[in-house]
Amino acid sequence: MTTMMSASTSITQPRPSSGPETFFRKRIEKNKSTVFRTNVPPTFPLFTRVNPNVIAVLDVKSFSHLFDMDVVEKADTLVGDFMPSVSYTGGMRVCAYLDTSEPKHSKIKAFAMDILKRSSATWFPTVLSELDSMWSTIDTEFSSSSSASYFVPLQQCIFSFLSQCLVGADPAASPTIAKHGYAMLDLWLGLMLLPTIKIGFLQPLEEIFLHSFAYPSFLVSGGYNKLLKFVEEEGREEVVERGVTEFGLTRDEAVHNVLFVLGFNAYGGFSIFFPSLLGILGSDVTVQEKLREEARAKGGSTLSFNSVKEMELVQSFVYETLRLNPPVPTQYGRARKDFLLSSHDSVFEIKKGELLCGYQPLVMRDPMVFDEPEKFVFDRFTKEKGSELVRYLYWSNGPQTGSPSESNKQCPAKDYVTVTASLFVAHLLRRYDSIACNSSGSITALVKAK
Repeated sequence: MTTMMSASTSITQPRPSSGPETFFRKRIEKNKSTVFRTNVPPTFPLFTRVNPNVIAVLDVKSFSHLFDMDVVEKADTLVGDFMPSVSYTGGMRVCAYLDTSEPKHSKIKAFAMDILKRSSATWFPTVLSELDSMWSTIDTEFSSSSSASYFVPLQQCIFSFLSQCLVGADPAASPTIAKHGYAMLDLWLGLMLLPTIKIGFLQPLEEIFLHSFAYPSFLVSGGYNKLLKFVEEEGREEVVERGVTEFGLTRDEAVHNVLFVLGFNAYGGFSIFFPSLLGILGSDVTVQEKLREEARAKGGSTLSFNSVKEMELVQSFVYETLRLNPPVPTQYGRARKDFLLSSHDSVFEIKKGELLCGYQPLVMRDPMVFDEPEKFVFDRFTKEKGSELVRYLYWSNGPQTGSPSESNKQCPAKDYVTVTASLFVAHLLRRYDSIACNSSGSITALVKAK
């Protein structure tokens, strides 16, 4: 990487934290640039076939190159140069590992978008029904205790509505899946990605025992196969059949990609994002009051897609949560060819094959784009200025103003995620007058709407 101009993009002083954020902040200060060479885990000695060398891109302008399919390719770069064994996904590279130039990518991406389109009629009523059930469970626990953990009920809720909406498979049809399906996905996701995930365990023990080798898929294959059987037997047959007859996939390709979309893309993302929404909302009474007023004034007698879309403050709250707490914090892409990469004030020569790495929680705190970038401003994305900022919100593997297509890697459910999150917030604030949460994932105060 050759610097053609001196790099001097500034970032505000570090806030108290640890892990990747501290790692990248210190190197920004050391290099006096938001674009620099570094190493990321997993690394030598046990990952001998993984190259940890990356070019970090940590401001909005340089980060945006990761979504330009003309200069960056995405084959097997979901979590960097390390790729989990395909034995975790039925022995095949599912869509997330395919580059847009591969013919199979367009077929599977089109299939995923078709599934979402066909689920639109049942999405809202199913989500509302599952949210009612979840909060009733939490109400019951809270009535006999001074606090109630929301983590398990929330994950069960997410798993249930996604199973029904995406593949028409109701967990209630299988007692084992209804009780343990969400946990099977947690274990599958966790073991597959463990070499790259910070757990917070005592160092250097975390690096030695958790980040030093890939874990074999047979440890979670039992649960994965039960979920696969559940999708095949309880899901709508036409979902998989359309993958075969309309999109040219084999039956195995259709089933394993459906399960990956359900378990990794959808369940995994929502399981990280919804607790972030609850944690922030449950810690600020003032924000609750303003959002509650809008949710009750604009929601009508029953929440709907149209009524939620009218809630500018609620939607801005969702966007701001995504800005500071993106469900997928790290993005990667490999240079498809030699090209010039620009930051706010410098240009860099990137060579074909070099791996770019963007750490989104820092990128979304770029002071050149966002005023008071370290501060959570719930109405940041409102009015004319806010609507302009939306184009810099990159949580979905592309800008919020972008459109998912077969020719890019943007999340096909980008709009479903933000609207569903807005529905989650609005539903909560219409059901309760106030809520308080602590950092350990428990609700410590809950007052029902009068």
